[in-house]
Parts: sequence; C-alpha cells; structure tokens
Amino acid sequence: MNTVFFGLITFAVLVLTGFIVYIILELIKTIRSLRVTVESLEKTIIPTLQELQMTFKSVRKITDDVGVVSEEVKGLSGSVREMSENVKYAGEAVSRITTNSVAQISGLKAGIKAGFGYFISNLLTKGQQDKLK
Repeated sequence: MNTVFFGLITFAVLVLTGFIVYIILELIKTIRSLRVTVESLEKTIIPTLQELQMTFKSVRKITDDVGVVSEEVKGLSGSVREMSENVKYAGEAVSRITTNSVAQISGLKAGIKAGFGYFISNLLTKGQQDKLK
C-alpha cells in the first residue's frame, strides 16, 4: 500500500511540476511580449510627446501673437477715435468759417447795395438840382 501511495504522490508531484513548468514558460512568453510592447510604446510615445510639446509651444506663441495684435488694434482704434474727433473739429471750423463768410458776404452785399443806392440817389438828386439851376 505504501508503494501505491508513494506512486500516487510521485505522479501528483510530476503533474504539478509539469504544470508549474508550463506556467513558467507561458509567463516567459508574456514577459517577452510585454517587453516588445513596451519598446514599441517607447518608440511611438517619445515622438508623440515631443510633437505635443511643440504644439504647446506653437499655441503659446499664437496666444502671445493674439495679445500683441489685440494691443495694436487698441492703439489703432484710439488713433481712429482721435482722427474722427479731429475731423469733427475741422468740420465745425469749416462750418464757422462758412457761416462767418456768408454773414460777411451778406453784409458786404448789403453795404454795396446801400452804397450804390445812395450814390444813385445822390446822382439823381444832384442831376435834378443842376436842372433847376
């Protein structure tokens, strides 16, 4: 009986050893596969990270450029505002000059008309006085 019992135990130990060897071999295959996968990831992820870093630099540069452009637009809008105020003041000055010129021309016209009227009336009056003499 002891021999059968030892035979069964030996058989069980051999099966267990075979199973453990099989598991170890599969574990080695898995580790190799994992190593290949990690190497492949290293090859692809490093350029991807570098490209991502360059993209972030480009985005940062673009945002800086947008800031500069917005400052320049603010300056331009201020210049346009000043120019519109200057045009407004120039228009008001032209309006005042026109109004004063029209008033002066109207006054000059009235003065010339009154002068000619006086001259003609004196001429006619003198002409009648000369006839009476």
